[in-house]
Order: sequence, then C-alpha cells, then structure tokens
Amino acid sequence: MKVRKSILKRFKFTKKGKVLHLPVGQNHFRAKKRSKVKRQKRKLVPLSKSLLRALRRYLYFTPRKKKKK
Repeated sequence: MKVRKSILKRFKFTKKGKVLHLPVGQNHFRAKKRSKVKRQKRKLVPLSKSLLRALRRYLYFTPRKKKKK
C-alpha cells in the first residue's frame, strides 16, 4: 500500500504515537525576528489534534519501530 512520501518527510512519528513537526516561518525574513523566537522555531513541536485527524486520512499506517521480544 502506498503512503504519501511528502508527509513522511515533513513529520516525525514518536513511539507513543505523537506526531512532531517544525514550526512555520523560519525560511526567510529572519533578520526581523528576535533571537529567542528563532531559537524556539528550531525545535520540533507536537501537531494539534485536529490536524492529526486530517493527517491520518492521508496515511494508511504510521511508521512504527518493531517491539523487542
């Protein structure tokens, strides 16, 4: 079954099922922004629940690591 590769490249899936992404607004016009804001935008943030529901429609499965026995 095919999965949208563009989605897999933009999001990170944790073991517990959370979906993380980089915040928007860090590609250009960075000179105007405060250092604190630029630092905060480097970190991954969790996706909101409403967007998560929409994202799951495009993914047939979420990548999971195999459990150790």
